[in-house]
Amino acid sequence: MPVPVAVLGAGSFGTCLALLCAREHDVTIWARSRELALAIDRDRHNPRYLTDIELPENVRATADLEDATAGRELVICAVPSHGVREVMSAASGLLDPGAIVVSTVKGIEVETGLTMHGVLEEVLAPAQRPRIVCLSGPSFAREVADRRPTVVTLASREEAYAISVQASLSCPWFRCYSHDDVIGVELGGALKNVIAIAVGMSDGLGLGQNARAALMTRGLAEITRLGVRMGANPLTFLGLSGVGDLLLTCTGDLSRNRSVGFELGRGRKLDEIVAGMRQVAEGVRTTRAACSLARRYDLEMPIAEMVQDVLDGELEDPIEAVERLMTRQLRSETE
Repeated sequence: MPVPVAVLGAGSFGTCLALLCAREHDVTIWARSRELALAIDRDRHNPRYLTDIELPENVRATADLEDATAGRELVICAVPSHGVREVMSAASGLLDPGAIVVSTVKGIEVETGLTMHGVLEEVLAPAQRPRIVCLSGPSFAREVADRRPTVVTLASREEAYAISVQASLSCPWFRCYSHDDVIGVELGGALKNVIAIAVGMSDGLGLGQNARAALMTRGLAEITRLGVRMGANPLTFLGLSGVGDLLLTCTGDLSRNRSVGFELGRGRKLDEIVAGMRQVAEGVRTTRAACSLARRYDLEMPIAEMVQDVLDGELEDPIEAVERLMTRQLRSETE
């Protein structure tokens, strides 16, 4: 049954989800920029992201948050992680009481260490909190927009709401599974970006396939170690939001985080790399959050710490980070 949908965020993923939802639902897409919203409505294209994709007439753009959310039964948050608190705080009092809120944001708030679900629980009204659903999994926006087969996970503490969103979003090229391990699904989606930066650095240095496989495998061990300490089911990290998203982000040419690492490995500086990007590489912020959480929970996350040292400039040559990882104290793989 068609439901009115709001997509908050007019970046690449927000745009592809608006297109996905528009096949059956009426969609309003919110853009922070009034000029961008006007251009989308006028030209039926997003002039900044996925510019070749034509948006159907039942997608309407606005820069007014109240206009975007009024009467919407499904509200999808697709803004960068550092904007979630601000945007959703402003939206909280505007949402319909029965609206389901879907977070597609893969990040951790640096200042608090909260996942996006945790941020939403802080800013939304108590009655809305059970209706939070988190979408994660291997899903490049470009391929979703091109109707290439994509499979994701929807997690909610009240799994019935995840199942409801599952029915609204699933179609022949976009398949959704439901899940109840919110913290595991969110951490897998966020922390794989950190490992993707490490893999990118290794690839940029030309260290080969063995090194790539080692970083991905030991990176998954770090993600699982922190996730379990924070209450996640370890099996979640073997699923779509864990190893699935990790494989895609570490190896895919469309991966922004891998690209950042690759350029670092080639000797470019972080400021220069980020300045040349039109989209956010969430792993840059998430690395700092991950290292803070590791200290909070008294855990070792050597790959994340190595990435942070390179991002901070404490290790000017990424090859030094590799040497440190390779010469750490020997131990059992299960530790």
